[in-house]
Amino acid sequence: MPEEPQQSAHILVVDDLVANAKLLGDILDYEGHKVTIAGSGAQALEFLSREAFDLVLLDVLMPGMNGYAVCTAIRAMEGLEALPVVMVTSLDAKDERIKGLDAGADDFLSKPINRQELLARVRSLLRIKRLHDKTQRQASELSQWANTLEQRVAQGVAQVGRLSRLKRFFSPHLAELIVSGETDDPLKSRRREIAVVYLDLRGFTAFSETSEPEEVMRTLGLYHAAIGKLVLEHEATLERFTGDGMMIVLGDPVPIDKPAEKALELAMSIRNAALELSAAWKRRDVDLGLSIGVALGFATVGAIGFEGRLDYGAIGTVTNLASRLCQEAHAGEILISQRVYSEVEERVDAEDLGEMTFHGFSRAMRVYRCNGTAT
Repeated sequence: MPEEPQQSAHILVVDDLVANAKLLGDILDYEGHKVTIAGSGAQALEFLSREAFDLVLLDVLMPGMNGYAVCTAIRAMEGLEALPVVMVTSLDAKDERIKGLDAGADDFLSKPINRQELLARVRSLLRIKRLHDKTQRQASELSQWANTLEQRVAQGVAQVGRLSRLKRFFSPHLAELIVSGETDDPLKSRRREIAVVYLDLRGFTAFSETSEPEEVMRTLGLYHAAIGKLVLEHEATLERFTGDGMMIVLGDPVPIDKPAEKALELAMSIRNAALELSAAWKRRDVDLGLSIGVALGFATVGAIGFEGRLDYGAIGTVTNLASRLCQEAHAGEILISQRVYSEVEERVDAEDLGEMTFHGFSRAMRVYRCNGTAT
């Protein structure tokens, strides 16, 4: 088996006799190690407090602080609990070696020094030291990885929770964009041009007054499911729904090109789905039809509510106008504002209904009925 390549180490030689220290230093230096010599125990401890060493060769018999006291002090120093310490002694008494082990020594060298024995013991202890250091690094990396994983799991749980809340209003795609930070925070107040589609079921009040609650809920469930599917497909935002009424926003939280055109495409898809629902409802003797209003304009969008109960909302005349247009529309009709019409007039078949006066608006508004796409 090939011999393990020698790796350089920083070794502290502690001996009060200059000749002994120089002998050890020369042998180790020749092998490629960096050697620092301390002439006393106190100096050795000072070096150890300032520098990093891989091994200590420590003479036992020294004036003042002997090798046992130095070794005990080394073991008490933070971070040096596993630093290899070899005690160099001319004492062969068994109890002296036991005393050295009790002080924390890892090995012993007898004087006079045998070069091969010295190098073998140094190689052995340095190999153990490297394994210990590797284990410590791996433990530290594992701890960091565990902390990172814990943070990521916590962030993931928070994101899942946030994503779940955002899906109350936004399509899954938009919700994921928000969570990933690829679009604006939807709850941060801002001014934005949006298209608003407002829906209302004609005949719902009379139906709910004369029908069992279970039938009303079943009918609403079918209605919400059909419209909700189209809202998600068009990546629109459900701002709110109140029973049979719905307000849908396009152009926020992600701005889009041609919001009026896309809003009208959604409105026509919703009308077609509502006509199919109306036919099914009529077979159950339920007379319901959907009216739709579409407007385009600027609104303030963001969080509305109070701490603990914040919702996404849009506030502005554009939402009021879409609501008024919806109220004016008959079942099966789509009424659009003049601004919407000016954006889509070449693409739709629309009828000018003239000017209408709406509650909350100081001047009359020109209104158009959208019959379908232009032929």
